[in-house]
Amino acid sequence: MSFSTLLIGLSAAAGVGYVFLLERPPGALRTLVKTLAVAALAALAYLRDAPTGLVVALALSAAGDAFLAGDPDRWLPLGLGAFLLAHVAYVWQFLHDGGGRAALAAEPVRAGGVIMAFAAGIMMLAWLWRSLGALRPAVAVYALALSAMVAAAFTLPKFLAPAMAGAVMFMASDAILSAELFKGLRSRLSTHAVWGLYYGAQAAIAYAYLR
Repeated sequence: MSFSTLLIGLSAAAGVGYVFLLERPPGALRTLVKTLAVAALAALAYLRDAPTGLVVALALSAAGDAFLAGDPDRWLPLGLGAFLLAHVAYVWQFLHDGGGRAALAAEPVRAGGVIMAFAAGIMMLAWLWRSLGALRPAVAVYALALSAMVAAAFTLPKFLAPAMAGAVMFMASDAILSAELFKGLRSRLSTHAVWGLYYGAQAAIAYAYLR
């Protein structure tokens, strides 16, 4: 068994294993399993000489997972910061690999996706605004970065289509998570949806570049 195969198996095992830890209180095991799911993808990307933006984005996401596995009241700002930087790295990589305005002009559906990405970010921010308190500036910047990441993904060539799907899934996961954190709309279904969409998003983006 190659080391690459081991990392893929470790990521998948942690991704599935974390489902069974979702409703447990914060602890070392919960944090370790959650972090390993994407950290293993980051290690795999590095091992396969993947583009720098992908490696950095996955590594920062793993750090964000570690922070958000703990007490949100204590670690949420650091988690937001890590994911904000991860989105910036994804934006850089997607724009580097994408077709830019030419891709949007050639396929209007892509331009529609860009418009919808920013519209979704604005609507979510407007809905959350009164509940954000002191985090308003940070969440506003984060929403902009998230929308930009999805928009940038719509410029990618068709052979990187899984990354486009992953970007959309990432935004959906964050939307549900925001409703949980700031509106108190938490349920067993929403908690599982957040993780399923998020891990699926990271796996899809990694798959697009590493297959």
